[in-house]
Amino acid sequence: MKAVVIFCRWFVGILFIFSGLIKLNDPLGFSYKLDEYFSAAVLGLEFLQPFALPMAIFVVIFEVVLGIMLLLGFQKKFTIWSILLMIVFFTFLTFYSAYFDKVTDCGCFGDAIPLTPWQSFYKDIVLLVMILILFFNMDNLSSTFTKAKSSLIILVATIICFIIAYYVLMHLPILDFRAYKIGTDMEEAMKEDPNQPAIFGYDWYYTVDGNEEIVTTDGLPPEGRPAYDKVETRIIQEAALPKIHDFSIEKDGEDYTQGILEKEKVAFVMIYDMTKAEDGGMEKLAAFVARAQKSGYEVIGLSANSKDQLQPLLKANGMEIPFYTTDGTQLKTAVRSTPSVMTIENGVVTSKSHWNDFESLSL
Repeated sequence: MKAVVIFCRWFVGILFIFSGLIKLNDPLGFSYKLDEYFSAAVLGLEFLQPFALPMAIFVVIFEVVLGIMLLLGFQKKFTIWSILLMIVFFTFLTFYSAYFDKVTDCGCFGDAIPLTPWQSFYKDIVLLVMILILFFNMDNLSSTFTKAKSSLIILVATIICFIIAYYVLMHLPILDFRAYKIGTDMEEAMKEDPNQPAIFGYDWYYTVDGNEEIVTTDGLPPEGRPAYDKVETRIIQEAALPKIHDFSIEKDGEDYTQGILEKEKVAFVMIYDMTKAEDGGMEKLAAFVARAQKSGYEVIGLSANSKDQLQPLLKANGMEIPFYTTDGTQLKTAVRSTPSVMTIENGVVTSKSHWNDFESLSL
């Protein structure tokens, strides 16, 4: 039993640290996931949505710290109770999401390891069992260091976590696991995977001796039984979504995506939601646009807002570039900043920038 306890301690501790650090790399992305959970369509906790970002930062740092505390054997009762309550809450959340098909990805490991809600639920069940083993064998967990040394390690780790969180929020994630990372050929990423097409089932209905009989095939009617009553088609397995989906560049109802992605050099100015645009970033945009145009880039704007909604904001900041409509989720996925910039050359992403770094963005 001692070996099992040791294994569970190291497995749970390392997994908590890993999971927390992955999300700490992109706390804004995790806050988007919390915002989705709090929405009326999922948990109906809309009053918590304004606090999604600070809650995300607290959760990911607490997750890392708890993992370290477990490995150190520091404050065992507080640590294991905290881990147990956290995993019980997230197990409920993932089950709710999976059973009611509310959220397609739990965000447990950020964009690095996307998991379906059911995969997340099964992962949480395994963790719950391990944590319960630790809970009932709490007295057998030894401390690695003295209380003073462990306290110092926890303090230093917490400070480092806050520094990382501040850095990635003021710039961009250190590691980019998203579909729009630098080097991505957007046209290729928007194509469906031919190896994972949709699988359809064809239900053929027959009347046999007064009873209804259904025979399912993958296409043609059952051999030798052409006289069917009706046929219904259903999807057995959805096609795998392309890495980039729901991305389009539209204006006045017309799609310009293909033409713009084929241009030699384009700089996208992204404002996914004008109400969330940072004043400091908007003040820097005019200078960036002038510099990009001088460097041979065609500069266009992308926003989920309409042109009429954007006009006062653009006029106030001296912006005179054409704006196109793009799905807001895709924009905030591409670059974690509002406003932000992404450059492409012949459809390949060459650079991305938080508004704090417009001046240093190489063109």
